[in-house]
Amino acid sequence: MRIHPQSLLRVWSLWVLLAGWSASAQSTGLEALEAFIKNTRSARMQFVQQVTSPPKDGQVARVRNSSGSLEFVRPSRFRFVFKKPLEQTIVADGQTLWLYDVELAQATARKQAQALGATPAALIASATDLRALEIDFELSNAANAEGQDWVLARPRAKEGALQTVRIGFKGASLATLEILDSFGQRSVMHFTQFESNPALENALFQFKPPAGVDVLRQ
Repeated sequence: MRIHPQSLLRVWSLWVLLAGWSASAQSTGLEALEAFIKNTRSARMQFVQQVTSPPKDGQVARVRNSSGSLEFVRPSRFRFVFKKPLEQTIVADGQTLWLYDVELAQATARKQAQALGATPAALIASATDLRALEIDFELSNAANAEGQDWVLARPRAKEGALQTVRIGFKGASLATLEILDSFGQRSVMHFTQFESNPALENALFQFKPPAGVDVLRQ
């Protein structure tokens, strides 16, 4: 059976168009991060976290699990609540960053502008655009994996507590945050029940130390 040259041309043209469509439809991590910063002005979500400490003296690596919630309103307010196994709350109200440890009955307050800088919270909750992030981080696309678009962030300050941060997105939703610190400890957060642009009350981001709690100001 002979195939007419024009038919071959039409098939070839269709494949070229489909190939071009597939390439353009596949987003990159940086594109996902840019869209997330631009379109997600507030968010609410749940998370589970696994922290793995490097093995010492031939011992097996230690793994700790926790869970909690995160809310934020760009560019200056967020609230991390760790519910299990140890209760801790981290609140940023735009001026002060609070860390409250229930078990220790202790709250630490720091000036927010000095405390954020090159931190994971700045990457996901405080950034206003990529250009602002690039002051503190070297940003690059990481290979897409696990159905997610990934960004690799390296702090420009080499003497800090972080080595790398990887951020994974599923479509418009924040899905994963992987943090490797300067001691070799790895923390992985998986986010679920992601809600984009909810109306969040200002009171959510206010913290008043409970009675009897020691307050340290740095």
